[in-house]
Amino acid sequence: MTATPASDGSGHLEQAVYPQLAGRRVFITGGGSGIGAALVEAFARQGARVAFVDIADDASSALARRVHAAGHPRPWHRRCDVTDVAALQQAIAEAAAELGDFHVLVNNVGSDDRHALQDVTPEYWDRCVAVNQRPAFFAIQSVLPGMRRLGGGSIVNLGSNGWRIRNAGYPVYATAKSSVNGLTRGLARELGAQRIRINVVTPGWVMTERQVELWLDEEGEHEIRRNQCLPDKVWPDDIAAAVLFLASDQARAITAQEFVVDAGWS
Repeated sequence: MTATPASDGSGHLEQAVYPQLAGRRVFITGGGSGIGAALVEAFARQGARVAFVDIADDASSALARRVHAAGHPRPWHRRCDVTDVAALQQAIAEAAAELGDFHVLVNNVGSDDRHALQDVTPEYWDRCVAVNQRPAFFAIQSVLPGMRRLGGGSIVNLGSNGWRIRNAGYPVYATAKSSVNGLTRGLARELGAQRIRINVVTPGWVMTERQVELWLDEEGEHEIRRNQCLPDKVWPDDIAAAVLFLASDQARAITAQEFVVDAGWS
């Protein structure tokens, strides 16, 4: 691994280089924008063969063109509603048939739309779980045969620390995303026997374009100053850096762990 300078202050982080990731195959859910797009670009810069799904087809196509124009392998992508488990598993199968079995799975997809506790209906609960919880399990189920054939792999689940943020306004989302910790620990021993590692990266308040547009006003800036130990904002590249490490051979002895990337939010 070689390292390049840290941050230029704009949110862009010069990433470390993990030579073993070159040529490895990576599948990412929710890769079309936000943290997912940062993950796609980060793995592509490592020389990995990236496949991703997202419901936003235009953003995904633009991302794939941008990555290819930068001189990296063009990512494979499909429009996919991950609430349709059969469609998600079919996309993974098609990507594997074209690229090969996947060494890395990143369960990133999520939707943190605000909702009040008293307004939650059973139907809303089911829809939220169908986006934020269920796809992780069935994506893991889909990539496991290939990882076994490869002799190992790395699964990284994206969690959430939303339950720690005052007045966050998304109790079902926070419940669903927090459940990946139980999923991770519950599978770690079974998968570990096959040299398949599984970990969680839990982001804090990440400055995606959507978050900046909707929430980063004067009050939001105050919340960051009041709650973070570090004064700097957390950017998608900061999450990608943690995921790259866990996907690499440098993390070969790490499994069943949660890595919180939130600038010390308390």
